Order: sequence, then C-alpha cells, then structure tokens
Amino acid sequence: MDSQPKSKAESHIEEIMRQVEPGSERYAALDSAKRFKSSWVELGERLAGVRNRGLYREWGYKDFDDYCSKEVRLRKATADKLLLAYHFMEKNEPQLLARKQDLQPLPDFRSVDLLRQAREEKNFSEEDYGELRKAVVEEERSHPTVLKRFKETAAANDPAPEDPALHYRACLQAARRLEIALRSLQEDPEEKASQLPELIAWLEKSLENLQKATPEG
Repeated sequence: MDSQPKSKAESHIEEIMRQVEPGSERYAALDSAKRFKSSWVELGERLAGVRNRGLYREWGYKDFDDYCSKEVRLRKATADKLLLAYHFMEKNEPQLLARKQDLQPLPDFRSVDLLRQAREEKNFSEEDYGELRKAVVEEERSHPTVLKRFKETAAANDPAPEDPALHYRACLQAARRLEIALRSLQEDPEEKASQLPELIAWLEKSLENLQKATPEG
C-alpha cells in the first residue's frame, strides 16, 4: 500500500476527476496531470490538444493559462516549458517518444527544454549541442548536471556583457542636449520640455544607484 501523502494539487485534481465523465478528454488530461512527473510527455500531448482545440473554453475557463492554473495546477511558466519541450522532442527527437511506448524512462522535461534553447535561442555550435544532447539523451544526466553544463557553454559562447551604465550615460547626455536644443526654438515648447527635467533627474538617480551597486574592479 502506498503510504506517501498526496499533495494538494493531486487532491484537487482527484476532486475534479470525480465530477468529470471517465474516458472523456477532460478526464484524460486530469489523469495525465496527476501522473505528471512519471508521464510528462503524455501530459504535454494532452495539453497541446486542449490548447489547440480550445477545449478549455468548453470547460468554463477564460483562457488556456486559467485552465492550467486552476484545473491541472500548473503555473504558466511550467506549462509553457512543458509544451515547448514536448513540441521540440516531437519535431527533433521523435525516437524518444518511442520510449513512452516501451515504458523506458524519459529525460526530464526541463532538460529537454534546455536542448530546445540551445538549438533555437542560444545557437550552440553543432559540437556543443551534440555534447549537451549526449548528456540528456544518452547519458541521462540529472537536470542540475545538464543545467550546469548548459550555463557554462552559454556563458562561453556569449560575448562579454556591456556595462549598463554606458546606456544610462548615453541617454542622460542625449536628454541634456535635447533640453538645450529646445530652448533655442522660436516656438515655446514649454508643455513638452517640462517633462525633461524629471526625465533627467530620473536618469541621474538611476545611474547613481547603478554605480553604487556595481563593485569597483
């Protein structure tokens, strides 16, 4: 007998399941959500169908995010990441979906989403992507290990970040030049120019706070 206590989310989902017709699409989505950790691919597939067909509206929810948060107890960020990971795997790693049929363990959806980011957002080189994929798919590394490797590779590939103070200084100089230029106009731009001192003061304060927060090299 399983003595592990149920989470509030599981209890909430079970309560709704008792009120929904067994075998219906809504019931199936709830059942997948209940078994989320062991079957995230199935939940991703269910949620994609619910969203694409707008079924959540039939079930009384104003939008997909409302349905996820109130019925299957998923935060928007988690639902988005889950769906992105599912679609990425469906398109780029279809052989992994076969693991579900063979009851083989699947990679953590968060690790699959890191693969997606490496391919679609970070533009990892083929070699870097291959190493990350090997860690996720072949070596089945834990998510913290994959995340560490992802961050290290992304940091090595990204150019050094610009000093944000430079942007504030540039804006401040531009605002001051504009204030001086407006004074030379024959037409009195008082209404528009009156906003500049406030803007300049804000830029000065922001720059000062940024410099205080940045340790001296």
